[in-house]
Amino acid sequence: MVRQQPEQQAPPVQRLRLQYTKRGRARFLSSRDFGRAFERALRRAQVPMAYSSGFTPHPRISYANAAPTSAASEAEFLEIGLAERCDPEKVRIALDAALPDGLDIVRVVEAQGESLADHLTASEWQVDFGHPDGDALSAAVADLLGRDEATTTRMTKSGPRTFDVRAAIESVSVSATGELTVVIRHLVPLVRPDDVVAVLRDLRPELASDRPLLITRRSQGRLTDGRIEHPFD
Repeated sequence: MVRQQPEQQAPPVQRLRLQYTKRGRARFLSSRDFGRAFERALRRAQVPMAYSSGFTPHPRISYANAAPTSAASEAEFLEIGLAERCDPEKVRIALDAALPDGLDIVRVVEAQGESLADHLTASEWQVDFGHPDGDALSAAVADLLGRDEATTTRMTKSGPRTFDVRAAIESVSVSATGELTVVIRHLVPLVRPDDVVAVLRDLRPELASDRPLLITRRSQGRLTDGRIEHPFD
């Protein structure tokens, strides 16, 4: 029996790029949880999505560098392909109303030029370290920045992986209240803010704490001369 070829879907007539947030309880959503919530919101908002070809067509959604589960974010991005042209602002309003609390659509623009991933080369993270000893934290940061290499090991789907955290760090600073601000370049493997914290705690064991870290991505975009440019600008 010859298997019938699947229907070929038409390519998108328009691509939109979206910036969204993860706040409050929404920060505990995994990437898979968010994907399900977002697809439901697309249906409720009646966004005319384009679909992939094949035996199991999927809406054309491209996710880019999602924040890890439990991290909040003011700068998450994705791209969607549409079967009909739409006003980006009307799409933003409809999707924002259809998403659950904590997931907010901040901006929607029409895709131009390079791929979205090419515009996302670094992130700025804020970490509430949960430790009152600012002097120890500042000393650990100075120690880290003075090294050519600082490795950590993280468990991945394929087992433990050891990699250099220092190579990805563009800058680190400590506020008067003990909050860490770190700019991390998007290298392979991708270094996360909790990897930076793990290295700092290795350098200064007194920084260990049972208190959960409060991590927020403040911005994400192209790193130019030490500054992160918004990918839509």
